[in-house]
Order: sequence, then structure tokens, then C-alpha cells
Amino acid sequence: MAALLMALLLVVATAASASPIRRVDVIRLPSSSLSSSASAPPSFREAPAFRNGEECPPRGSPEGRVDIAMTLDANYLRGTVAAVFSILQHTACPESVAFHFLVAGAPPRRGPGPGPGTAADDDPLAAIRATFPYLDPSVHRFDPSRVRGRISRSVRHALDQPLNYARIYLADTLPAGVRRVLYLDSDVVVVDDVRKLWSVDLGDRHVVAAPEYCHANFTKYFTDAFWSDAGLRAAFRGRRPCYFNTGVMVMDVARWRRGGYTRRVEEWMAVQKRKRIYHLGSLPPFLLVLAGDIKPVDHRWNQHGLGGDNMEGRCRNLHPGPVSLLHWSGKGKPWLRLDSRKPCTVDYLWAPYDLYKAAATALEE
Repeated sequence: MAALLMALLLVVATAASASPIRRVDVIRLPSSSLSSSASAPPSFREAPAFRNGEECPPRGSPEGRVDIAMTLDANYLRGTVAAVFSILQHTACPESVAFHFLVAGAPPRRGPGPGPGTAADDDPLAAIRATFPYLDPSVHRFDPSRVRGRISRSVRHALDQPLNYARIYLADTLPAGVRRVLYLDSDVVVVDDVRKLWSVDLGDRHVVAAPEYCHANFTKYFTDAFWSDAGLRAAFRGRRPCYFNTGVMVMDVARWRRGGYTRRVEEWMAVQKRKRIYHLGSLPPFLLVLAGDIKPVDHRWNQHGLGGDNMEGRCRNLHPGPVSLLHWSGKGKPWLRLDSRKPCTVDYLWAPYDLYKAAATALEE
């Protein structure tokens, strides 16, 4: 798989240097196949069991544990499965990775995995357990009512869903024993050992580490009403704010709790309800609190924007440089574009991690 990925990366990079990436056509499936797969519940192939290398601590040992938090939602389940598969495949210590899934409402009752003839169509957690039967993920309830009254309409409906705001409440949701967590969106694949990102040095004061993009036009993330208000724009006084993407970030949970960062983010969400100061979901309040005061991480850990812009999701090139994590942030998701038979070239870098059974059947045909 690693050799295949490197070959795909080379092909995509070569295409990017030659000309802008465009959508390409693939083999069309019979309409009967499409209709039957669309109505069937999601079903995934069982992933192989990945085991720790000799240099890793014993399974279950707190030493060397990597805590990863992701939201779990039926609409993004296919992406979540691919992300988990990619993480386990590329780390030397897969049994040391502890997954924490945040679900809306009460978590499903713990029990044995689905048996023969049972479907995991309305239970994303059941699908995760069936696909990765050797994992023992933690499930944490996120109450949507906690944030529903704080959400303001954004440029894209998907950004307005309560689970999109769950990352703000990680420190309140995770157990007290979790002192550091890597938060990942469901539209990523990791093609390097995740322990390298997890172990970033946050120093004595930083709360969050993430790739930082100081060349981006930071002003566009806020409205004219924000920049014209001297009191509001003073929030960035003494800082050099740069854009960072909250879909990939390492968080010192203990420092977040001590610093009251949840409350600080909520305060900006309250300002937004009174006076529209931004247009993009949960990202801007994070920027208001933390931009210019995070630990910057190498850009290889978030090749973001592969889903295009938030309005149309047009195809985009890979950024120059090495790649450790690919992120389809934006409107276009690789599984939807592949299913529509109008994928972008970069979507073929996601496809090797797609365990969706219908996709495997389509490739075989």
C-alpha cells in the first residue's frame, strides 16, 4: 500500500506541475448497480489487524499512548473509516492508538459487535466496531443542545451542524486522564506515523499546535463589521495572527481547561449572534482566541483544501512539498466525487483507504 501511495503521489504531483488538476472521468456503472448501492445500508470490508512493532510498549500500556479524537456521524462515516484505516496502517505502534469518538446524543449501548445478518446502517459506531473488531474505541456523548443556540448561519449548511462545534468542548468531554489529544476531521488520511505529529513540543505555554499559514489573507475570515470596530479588532493586539485549520490540531487538554478556553470561544460566538463578524462556522472563534499564539507545525501535516472552496468544491492541486496528511477540507468530499464518477485527481490518493464494499465492487467491475 505504501508503494502504491507513493506512486499515486508522484503521478498527482507530476500532473499538478504540468497543468491545473481537473475532474476526470472514470468507468460508468450500470444504473441498476447505482440504485441498489444507494439504497443499501453502508457496509465496509473488515480491516486487517495491525500489531505493534518490537519497539512499541505492550498493548494497553499508558506509555506511548496516542489519544485521537474524531466526531462520528453517519454522513461522514465513510471518511472516518478511511481515516482510521490510514492511521493504523502507517504507524509503527497501532495498538498504542486510542480512538475517542464524539457522538451526538447518548452513545449506543456497549455490547458485542453485529453478528451475521445484522446491519450497521443506523449505528456508525457498530460499523466502526465491525470494520475494526480488534479496536476498543471510547465513545463520548456530545449534547447538541449545548451549542445549538450559539450557532450562527454560515456559508455552507454542513458547517452549521452541532457536531462541527464539538471540538470546542473536547476538554469538557474527554476523561480527566486524557491530557493531550490529537483532533482530526473525518475527511483526512494520514500517510505517515501519527506519533510524529502527536509528540510535537508545545513548550511551556502553548495550548494548541497546528500547521500555520501566514501567507493566507487573514482579513477575509472576518466581516467588514469586525474590522471597522476598533474594540473588536483589538482582540489581535500584540499578536501576529495567522490562519490555521482546526481540522488537524494537537491540544493540551489540561492547559485548555485551566485557561478556560471553552468559555473564551463561546464569548466570541455570543458576539457573532449580536453582530455578524464572520461567515465560517466554528473556525473564526478559534482564530479570535488562538491565532498568533499556537505552536506551528510543519505544513506536511495538513495538506488542506483538497475539497476545494466552501461554495463549489472545485478541484485543487496539492501544495508543493512533502505530504504526511491529506485533508479534503472544503465542500468536495472524495467519496462523493468518486461515486458521482467525476472525481478530482487528488481523490485517487484517498481511494486506497476506502473500505466501503460498494466501492470495492465498482473497482472490480
